[in-house]
Amino acid sequence: MVRILITNDDGYQAPGIRALAPVIAELGHDVLVVAPLDDQSGVGSARAGMVDRPIRTVTEDEHGIAYCGVAGTPALAVTLATLGSFGPPPDLVLSGINRGANLGVPIFHSGTVAAALTAAAQGVSAIAVSIDSEVPEHWATAATMAAEALTWIASEPVGTVLTLNVPDRPLDALAGVRHATLAPIKYSRLIGTTAPTGEPMVTLEPTRSDLPADSDMALLQAGYVTVSPLTGIGVLPDEDAANALAKRLSSYR
Repeated sequence: MVRILITNDDGYQAPGIRALAPVIAELGHDVLVVAPLDDQSGVGSARAGMVDRPIRTVTEDEHGIAYCGVAGTPALAVTLATLGSFGPPPDLVLSGINRGANLGVPIFHSGTVAAALTAAAQGVSAIAVSIDSEVPEHWATAATMAAEALTWIASEPVGTVLTLNVPDRPLDALAGVRHATLAPIKYSRLIGTTAPTGEPMVTLEPTRSDLPADSDMALLQAGYVTVSPLTGIGVLPDEDAANALAKRLSSYR
């Protein structure tokens, strides 16, 4: 039996995580749900709360699944779970289903994606899954795609990370599944919206023009499920910049 950690950045009571967990449990996996107590969208890989203070947790049971809420970020939830704070560490991690797509280069701000990257840093493969709607109607479509991707990633090298963006459509209305690059987008303006808790919040509206045809944003708009393998922070082998800086700093000695 594979132990699956499910987390998110919308909170442990959010409809996306409540839609995803039962689907994964029905596959026969040992499901562990650990997510923030409240909305933590846009926090990236922050792990505030780990040092020098107690971490408050709340657990609720629903249809035989325990949902654990942690007073902290998605990255904190993943770190605690992979260190064995909620029983045996997970074999794989699913982050989502996020309400709203996570697209383009700015996904490093996303708590949903950062949770998956945090899992990889802890030596666990992970998938971040998002649905392209602020008021989704087809959670089941995204949950099904996440389950299929989970089957694939289980046989891949440890530390593999995927981010999936799923149109808010019935399964039979999807255009297909495509590998996608990250759109080189920028933000154009601030817009007001409402958090899953009902509280007002402000989000950034990205540009949606002049997109590469193979980018996640363009393909998602065309009705495709986008799949983008990710890597974490790394160092390029080119040493020229470091050597140039070292030469400049030598004058201060």
